[in-house]
Amino acid sequence: MSFNSDPLNTTFLPSEKHENRNWLVIDGKNQSMGRLSCIIVSLLQGRKKPHYHPSIDVGDYVILTNADELIMDKNEKKFTVNKPGRPGRSLKEIKKSVLSTLTIRRVIKGMLSNSESRKYMKRLYIYSNTEHPHEAQNPIKLNINGSFEFL
Repeated sequence: MSFNSDPLNTTFLPSEKHENRNWLVIDGKNQSMGRLSCIIVSLLQGRKKPHYHPSIDVGDYVILTNADELIMDKNEKKFTVNKPGRPGRSLKEIKKSVLSTLTIRRVIKGMLSNSESRKYMKRLYIYSNTEHPHEAQNPIKLNINGSFEFL
């Protein structure tokens, strides 16, 4: 057996030092919450990158703006229960502004495993309006219409 050192026969695996994280801005105005959360999860994991490997974290930072204008079930009333099953606890209706940020966090966290959610949720920033304090990172705006592309 001989060792072949041909560079075309080797596989590139990014190391932990190989950090090439982008900051991405997604506008949530008139977007479906389920479809948008699937896209956000794939960006947090780095699945859209050509050098993605499941054992190495190569994901990006994601900034979601206009979270209040996500499309959810409009006719359904949203309630939360504190300590379910306990007597004397009633359902409380949630305000729309709290609902959008809390719900999108729960949906994205539910799509990840426990070990992944600890890592990736630190890189997700959700804002209810168009303003965010991350202009210094030069975020890239994503256009999401069916399939997404970099602008």
